[in-house]
Amino acid sequence: MKLKVFPSKLDGIVKAPPSKSYTHRAIMLAGLAEGKSIIENPLISRDTIATIDACRALGIEIEELDSSLNITGKGMLTIPQNIIDVGNSGTTLRLITAISSLISDGYTVLTGDNSIRSRPMQPLLDALNGLGVECWSTKMNGFPPIVVKGGGMLGGNVEIFGEISSQFISGILIASQESKEEVSLDIRGKQVSIPYIDSTIEIMKYFGGDVKSNPGRNYRVLGKSHYESTDFKIPGDFSSASIIIATAVLSGGSVELENLNFSLPQSDHHIVKILEMLGIPHKLEASKGRLFVSGGVSLKEGVFNLSDSPDLVPIVAALALKAEGRVVIEGVEHVRFKESDRISILSNQLRRVGCETIENKSGLEIKAPSELKGASLDAHGDHRLFMTFVAIALATGEECIIDGLESIDISYPSFLEDLRKLGGIFQVIRN
Repeated sequence: MKLKVFPSKLDGIVKAPPSKSYTHRAIMLAGLAEGKSIIENPLISRDTIATIDACRALGIEIEELDSSLNITGKGMLTIPQNIIDVGNSGTTLRLITAISSLISDGYTVLTGDNSIRSRPMQPLLDALNGLGVECWSTKMNGFPPIVVKGGGMLGGNVEIFGEISSQFISGILIASQESKEEVSLDIRGKQVSIPYIDSTIEIMKYFGGDVKSNPGRNYRVLGKSHYESTDFKIPGDFSSASIIIATAVLSGGSVELENLNFSLPQSDHHIVKILEMLGIPHKLEASKGRLFVSGGVSLKEGVFNLSDSPDLVPIVAALALKAEGRVVIEGVEHVRFKESDRISILSNQLRRVGCETIENKSGLEIKAPSELKGASLDAHGDHRLFMTFVAIALATGEECIIDGLESIDISYPSFLEDLRKLGGIFQVIRN
């Protein structure tokens, strides 16, 4: 489906949707614990449904209620009856690959859509094999489908490259709690997206996990223990909140975001610092979980290293449309391995509205024109790019058509509903 975006100014109050990252992790940890856990305020989206289905395939009982999930773990996982299809969810793929090693015996096979089958897995497979887990790519090229042999994680000391994805480390840490011996994980190269690992460690603690951390260098889990059932409330998602911020700023409006939790680590907390750097008027009430943001001003140029906040790359690229001067995004080579090559697609699509862009291996430089123009934009099936392109369309002040509407249910199913509440005007075009 496509979306026609009409010129409109967005104003009002929006409740940030629940965090996709925390929802994935809470479901998995509750499933590994023995007993009943209640996960409040979960995000129910295409990606998190993939995690729910994968956990059910491993024998975990999950009851879906209106605003919570009742999850009953049995202290042990069972062999899946069928191949686990994770759809478009890279988090599900990487974390369940590690977790499925804890099955006592048998084989787990994981695959996904075309995008997933092009996502690199070899660093994770190498590390798991080093910890006594037999696993491999069916094509022997480091890409899904993936086969994991049960039998448990033995433990030991391994190295892993940190430059592609933090999800490799998160998956190993979660599974290592139940390894037969201590696991020590040394990071080679630069570790990207460290706050996502911090989130994993934080929620592991809620479920009785214990990780010794030297961020970006070494992580150690003693193993030989089990998770404890508990109740956990999912915080609001800063990634989705950042998209709403961009739509308000680029339309010349203002927005109040609620349901934000500044006490739990999230990679995209960094949006507040970015607002300061760009000169976007804002007011933070952290104790109340509120953030006020206004547009209608020219923004500052600047250099933004988003190595630890890769999901903010499209947002900063969009906000560059209001900057007086050049905006440089750097340190984000790993963004090429997301749902799409986001650097290349952003560069190409921004040119359609009149921007000058310079693309390099690890980033993007953007110079907005004096006057933007309307255009047809293609998100290439990438949910974050689609929502970002809506913000870009609002910045042009002209009608724009964006391809890829069906992707938003991956992470933010209520996106259009929330924008309409703020005054957004759209028309859905069915192919």
